[in-house]
Amino acid sequence: MQRRDLMQAGAAFGWGGWSALAQAHHGWSSFDQDRPLYLEGRAASVRWRNPHAELVLDVPESLRLPPDLAQRSLPAQTASIDGPALLARTVLPTRRDRRWEIELAPLFRLGQWQVPEIKNGMPLSVVGFAFKDEKGEAILRAEYLFLDGKTYGLRSSPA
Repeated sequence: MQRRDLMQAGAAFGWGGWSALAQAHHGWSSFDQDRPLYLEGRAASVRWRNPHAELVLDVPESLRLPPDLAQRSLPAQTASIDGPALLARTVLPTRRDRRWEIELAPLFRLGQWQVPEIKNGMPLSVVGFAFKDEKGEAILRAEYLFLDGKTYGLRSSPA
């Protein structure tokens, strides 16, 4: 049974769309780090707990890449990531899913960045990585989170 099927089964049993069996933790190596993607929308459901916070993002049909994305100011972080180059390479996903699961950082790291707890309905955007060739489930591992006018780098701690 695929992860989406398990989540739908969980929803049918009143588990809020999250099935304990559907949980999975994906390391960075599972994602295509050569092709950063941009998503924005509203948080439909949020799991603010370890091993990392997750949310389901409702993406508008008319998703567009912001014209200022490559010029956005990025915070310094301990990982050696060329953030400006990453933002300059960022594209929209080719798949047309209207709902994406977003994997954020562990709660400890979110606390280091002082990321406010994301609530259902909050608008946000992310740059991150999907599975290679965007195959499989619509899951994005977030590299940068844009929330309330602030940018958070999620791979490591603030520098």
